Amino acid sequence: MNDAVKVADKSATAITPIRIVVADDHPVVRIGVKNMLEDEPGFEVVGQAEDGDDAITQTLELEPDILLLDLQMPRLPGLEAMRAIMSKSPRVKIIMLTSTISTQQVIEALQIGARGIVLKDAVASDLATSLRAVLSGDYWIGGERVANLLTALNELMNKAAAVPERKTYGLTPRELEVTTCIVEGCSNKDVAKQFAISEETVKRHLSNVFDKTGVSTRLELALFAIAHKLVILTP
Repeated sequence: MNDAVKVADKSATAITPIRIVVADDHPVVRIGVKNMLEDEPGFEVVGQAEDGDDAITQTLELEPDILLLDLQMPRLPGLEAMRAIMSKSPRVKIIMLTSTISTQQVIEALQIGARGIVLKDAVASDLATSLRAVLSGDYWIGGERVANLLTALNELMNKAAAVPERKTYGLTPRELEVTTCIVEGCSNKDVAKQFAISEETVKRHLSNVFDKTGVSTRLELALFAIAHKLVILTP
């Protein structure tokens, strides 16, 4: 066998690694996921993002096969970042990473284009399996492989209908947290310090909250939040 044939055989048998971007605002999570995937054959972490805007930029620039995206991110929440990514790069497969998620958020994520949901406390056991499921064309929902998305969505919607969730007026989890702080009388500086974000980010969250609830002042927001049970007041 000549050298040219040997080179051709080598390239034919080489396995192209699955390229992954990890987007999470906690460095410990990003490093942990990266280290975990380095122990798995066939995966390569090519980028890391610490907020929603960065996740969009890196995904569009690096064009990974899979984006692992935290649900709650600074600057831009995970669902909004995913919506922006799917409109420009629909081929990327997105798996949401989250500590907690409501049934309604699962439905919304899947409708936008997510291929899987992995809870952070199950990352060690589920991550590699979920990646392989998604790469094979299936979905990963509720800790198991799902082949028929329509059936899964049907079941989730029935579950959501059977257990009505608190009406949130489209507010994200972080926006609800900011609203709670406003009801408690916190200043923008207090909110920024509590969540380790900038005051500009707090202002952006408040602007979104005002738009979604139809109020225009902090007092109106506090009254609206209490009247519509957006916050749980403790005695």
